[in-house]
Amino acid sequence: MDKENAKNAYSAGASQGSTGVSGSGPGGRRCACDGPAAAVLDDRGAVVGWTETAEDLTGFRAGEVCGRPVQELVADLPDHLRGATDMPESGRVRLRHQCGDTIDVTFRTTRVQGSAQVLVLAAPTHHVADHKQGTALLRALSAQNRITIALYDTDLATVQTNAKPDTPDGLPVQPGTRLSDVLCADDAENLEAVLRQVLETGVPVVRRTQQVSWRHNSARRHTLSLSAFRLEDVRARPTGVAALYIDSDDLRARRHLDLAREVAERVGGSLDVVRTAQDLADVLAPAFGDLAAVDLAYSVLDGEEPSKQLNGGNMGNAALAPATAVWPAGIKRGESIPPLPDHPLWRSFRHGEPAVFSLDDFIAMVGDPQLVKYLAPKDAHSMMVAPLHARGLTLGAISVWRCGRSDPFTEDEADLMKQIASRGALAIDNARRYTREHRAAVALQQLLLPPATTDTPAAETAGVHLPAGGEADISGDWYDAIALPSLRLALVAGDVVGHGMSASAAMGSLRAAIRTLADLELEPDELLTRLADLVQRLAAEAPSGDCDIVGGTCLYAVYDPVTRRCAMASAGHPPPVLVRPDGTAEAVGISPGPPLALSGMPYETTIIDVEPGSVLALYTDGLVERSDRDIGQGLRRLTEALAAYCRPDRALDETGRALLADLADQAPRDDGALLLARTRAVPAADTAHWEIPADPAAVAKAREWTTRQLTLWGLDDLLFATELIVSELVTNAIRYGRPPMDLRLIRHNALVCEVTDSSSTQPRLRRARTTDEGGRGLFLVAQLGGRWGCRHVQNGKTIWSEQVIQDSS
Repeated sequence: MDKENAKNAYSAGASQGSTGVSGSGPGGRRCACDGPAAAVLDDRGAVVGWTETAEDLTGFRAGEVCGRPVQELVADLPDHLRGATDMPESGRVRLRHQCGDTIDVTFRTTRVQGSAQVLVLAAPTHHVADHKQGTALLRALSAQNRITIALYDTDLATVQTNAKPDTPDGLPVQPGTRLSDVLCADDAENLEAVLRQVLETGVPVVRRTQQVSWRHNSARRHTLSLSAFRLEDVRARPTGVAALYIDSDDLRARRHLDLAREVAERVGGSLDVVRTAQDLADVLAPAFGDLAAVDLAYSVLDGEEPSKQLNGGNMGNAALAPATAVWPAGIKRGESIPPLPDHPLWRSFRHGEPAVFSLDDFIAMVGDPQLVKYLAPKDAHSMMVAPLHARGLTLGAISVWRCGRSDPFTEDEADLMKQIASRGALAIDNARRYTREHRAAVALQQLLLPPATTDTPAAETAGVHLPAGGEADISGDWYDAIALPSLRLALVAGDVVGHGMSASAAMGSLRAAIRTLADLELEPDELLTRLADLVQRLAAEAPSGDCDIVGGTCLYAVYDPVTRRCAMASAGHPPPVLVRPDGTAEAVGISPGPPLALSGMPYETTIIDVEPGSVLALYTDGLVERSDRDIGQGLRRLTEALAAYCRPDRALDETGRALLADLADQAPRDDGALLLARTRAVPAADTAHWEIPADPAAVAKAREWTTRQLTLWGLDDLLFATELIVSELVTNAIRYGRPPMDLRLIRHNALVCEVTDSSSTQPRLRRARTTDEGGRGLFLVAQLGGRWGCRHVQNGKTIWSEQVIQDSS
């Protein structure tokens, strides 16, 4: 083709250049050139030199372009670049191809020394990008001290490598070095055979294990993981082999270190035995083996110490991993492990060392094909079992299986398993000891709580206690229902500061103190005041640093079935909820005082009217406080639940259990206590009341009223004793008390006689001497009645006596 034809070809390319694929050759194909295209330009910008690679790149021969301006070859060369002196040092342009397409190229220019000519080197831009990325990748790989990379030519001589054999001079391997110059002869021959196969076939080798020794230290063997692939030029012709070597010994050591670190980080964070066992199994599978199981003695699962002789039968599976694994016979967590026969292969295990078995060894040790089928996973070829030994106790065992194409266990892995088992055993034993203490605290608390249900003339009650779950220590939540004189009932709910055994013990002390103070028949505010004084004394007597754990909150309420009123006071405790017979429910408005450990503010008694058949609910904050809601939201939820569940046709204890199941979390972080009291009322026909004038003659009148009322009630057998009791009580009121005074009789399962006056003087029982003319009144009352006592009311005192009514049926 002459110069005119070449010019026409340039013009055709210019008219079609916009349709070309940037960075591609003709027809959108990738350009295939072995190196950069080169051209020489004179000072006027005309082509005076043209290489074969330039012909491959553009399709134009040297005779077609030499002597022509470079502008005719470049599709997007700016007009101001007319001469060679105007060419930039580097850049990116589109060259016209002989077929009419354009090629995106990156170029560099340099002046030819001693002349005005310029040498231009150009290559397809995508080749340049690939070269830069390949160079960066090779540089990054070469900088890795854990990966050895080597590039070999077609004769398997070293072209480039970052290998540094452990030689005295420490020099790197030089280009041109053969494998036989570095490795022992046999090892070099074996490795070259692998690399030559890759070079000839083009099939890569991935993670092939090679045992080699350096020539200068043939006694030490290295286990290398080899990956190799063939290098090719743009025409897919072999140019050599690239090989990556990873020292498997170093890699295994690092994996072991990583696994040990992961065990330290993940195992032991839970105080639940089963959760800790599962964490241990999850770390081991699949990182250490394909399947892992943790078996523990049943006593360990219960928090107790295991027996000295552990074997299948007294052990159960606590954890399996991974979760997606399918065990041969469908082994499930919690199932009992069958007893295994005594066998010499077990000796290392019985001495506290890990034992490694091949599948054949395991079959020979077990002996029973059905048992092997039950225990051995499918495709398993080796097993390692290690005892969980901590503080002189063997808690159970870890079993790890390898299946399929995975490598068998090695001796160094047995050492690693021993370390892992030791750390795991300590974590499981910590969880076991916590479980034991938690259960002991729960048992103590249950023993210190009152009966779950009571049935008194004032109300039927049902109490429910829910200990803290998960890994939380129990706290000192409690409830109580205390029968008081005159058919009254005291209801209590409290929460002690702190957790664990100390909280349970403190709860028992406070409950005993409240029962003692309740016998004094104090008003609720007075009782809480005395209880707070007691708590402060206990805090003062507590060892240094423990005074902050003495304290708590308490709600004390007294319900009177005769007046149908309830008096209550709160020491920092949430208010009770009242559910009326019509199903409506609301929190009682009370004025809470300070918690029991504080002082300086008085407590206030609140009195409400309560309809018979109402349910009064006392509770602790564990039922209304949660991390995802405030106490106000929790109280509203509790009130709504009480309105829904407290139905007259439903047993109270069943209602309490249903409420706790609905309100409590799956694993509550705090204890919860709930006391439900369905109130009753003494009918008006079972009470009688008279005002007593301040006249000694009123004593006879009081006896007449009493006789008439007891006859009406059919209690003739109690006439004599009751007349004497009424005479003595009224006489004392007239003699030592102040008006107004009144007499009240209450009939239920006991006959209650009450005399109230406005004096606060406490009566005292004493034994009169034979010469004394008086002082026998209260002594007679105590002898004739079942029990007697005195309680202070708002404007005076009430002396009462009770006599049991015998069932005539």
